[in-house]
Amino acid sequence: MAFVTDGTLMKWEEIKPYIPHIKKQARRQFVHQYNKYKDPKNFPFYWGDEIEYSLIRFDHEKRVVQLLLNSMSLLESPEVKGSESSLWTPEYTEYMMEGKPRNPFGCSITDLNHTEEHFKERRKSIKQLLGPDQSLVTLTAFPRLGCPNFTFPSYEANKHVTEIHQSVFIADAALCFQHPVYRDRIKNMVYRRKERTATNVPLYKDKNTMMPYGEDLSEYGNNEEMKKSLKPGHIYMDSFTFGAGCCSLQVTFQAADIKEAAYLYDNLVPLTPIMLALTAAAPVYRGLLSDTDCRWCTISQSCDDRTRQERGLEPLTNGNILMKKSRYDTVSSYLSVSDQFYNDYDFTYDPEQYELLKAEGVDEMMSKYVAQLLVRDPIALYKEKIDQDIMKDTDHIQAVIGSNWQSLKLKLPDEKSGWKIEFRTMELQLTDFENAALVVFMVLLTRAIVTFKLNLLIPITKVDENFTSAQKRDSTNTEKFHFREVQNEFTSCEVTHEIYSLMTLNEIMNGKDDFPGLIPLIHKYLDHVDYDSSKRPKIMQYLKFLSDKAAGKIMTMAQWTRQFVRNHEDYKNDLFVSERIAYDFMMECEKIVNSEERFPQAFIRS
Repeated sequence: MAFVTDGTLMKWEEIKPYIPHIKKQARRQFVHQYNKYKDPKNFPFYWGDEIEYSLIRFDHEKRVVQLLLNSMSLLESPEVKGSESSLWTPEYTEYMMEGKPRNPFGCSITDLNHTEEHFKERRKSIKQLLGPDQSLVTLTAFPRLGCPNFTFPSYEANKHVTEIHQSVFIADAALCFQHPVYRDRIKNMVYRRKERTATNVPLYKDKNTMMPYGEDLSEYGNNEEMKKSLKPGHIYMDSFTFGAGCCSLQVTFQAADIKEAAYLYDNLVPLTPIMLALTAAAPVYRGLLSDTDCRWCTISQSCDDRTRQERGLEPLTNGNILMKKSRYDTVSSYLSVSDQFYNDYDFTYDPEQYELLKAEGVDEMMSKYVAQLLVRDPIALYKEKIDQDIMKDTDHIQAVIGSNWQSLKLKLPDEKSGWKIEFRTMELQLTDFENAALVVFMVLLTRAIVTFKLNLLIPITKVDENFTSAQKRDSTNTEKFHFREVQNEFTSCEVTHEIYSLMTLNEIMNGKDDFPGLIPLIHKYLDHVDYDSSKRPKIMQYLKFLSDKAAGKIMTMAQWTRQFVRNHEDYKNDLFVSERIAYDFMMECEKIVNSEERFPQAFIRS
């Protein structure tokens, strides 16, 4: 989640005087990279995944499961450092670690068929270093994050505000202290915001839930800020960790050049909420059952460093501007000039930076995109790197890109690689089969988009509406999403309602009437490139699995989790996910992962 380098990190009050200088240098660094790599280079298509893993520890005698704060010692081990196939890096907390391929993959059928095996090897390489009661899991959200005794070793944050988080639920010891950028960035975000973050997620209304539900937080002291932030009928969380401590599956694609990168970026934008809904995996927060299925609203709120004025809660003063979205939020614009007619969202950007970017040769839409990134203040700055060589260094612009956590990310090229797009919305699945199916699907879909010159664009405001729908409980079965029916190139400057309509997830993935569906388009692509049919069975299994999941034949992780909790003998129909429920849930997850099943049979609807 962070652009990590070496140096002395500065505090927020130390950063503030340098903000105009840093933004200027970041803009100039982008312009230099843009001009250097704007001409066609014909880079080959490559892709790579990023999986955020969690470490857990079981106490079988007490029937308790906890997050294990041990990632840094594992990352320092010779076996992990010396891995030839995987690259392991720290993440935001001491219980997380990120794994990705040491070298990117291509689109050959051999590479695609090896994806699941690579995931299995990666998981095995860490698990063999763990103790008998410890495990490495691919879980989007640990159900009792922020509850008493949720980590091992256990640290008490309750009844006082921690120094860095300023949280009453999560001790600072959970943070990754080996890389202070994670620690200091959070501290700077709190100081910039001028109050701790406040996340409110709707509660699930079960039979024994007293509504309007309101927590009694008096045991944490007479904290007026907390009382103001708590919404009745919601789960209240007060730390960046409640969002950044969730895990996800991300895939990055390398484009041939900047034109293809912008085209692919734009066509992936409408898919971001669709894949969020399909992968929904996070219905429990702080030991309480929520009325949402995804992490997105949680992480967007928890990573919001806007002040009250910037959020529109107080009148603007001293040149402050209204920012409509959090630092972690949905994409606000398309990149290609030809697609500007779909940009119907009036997003916030820095007008001065925009004009300067255009004057320096950057096209109009890319200038607005970068000016939108530059409207955010830098939240991590190294004393040794305030002044940089524009012709050689890219630290400032990389830090800007790296701290704008949108649903898609455009990554800069360098001497060895081209323009890249990172797809960021997918929730992490329980098994390697499921995660491999999603990655292979996304890789093949990008190839189909480029090969068939598809146009999936809809107005940006409709994409945002889809995000709201995607996060609702049981959205795969109950919600409809705006999606484009006409896939041919759209050249008219008028965007009409005839080109898109409301569809179910099943219709989007599997087709309806004259709309082919995304999975049939992939089948068409596989026939078009004449992939060896004898080597397709694994890919066919992935596509069949996702087709059935979209059709509602297979539960999402969120649906299965909710079902498990509500059917547990210890559940009182009152929202509370006890230590016993969490223990049994994680034991069942371990049983599924360690079984011989290709994918969780327990998820199949009877």
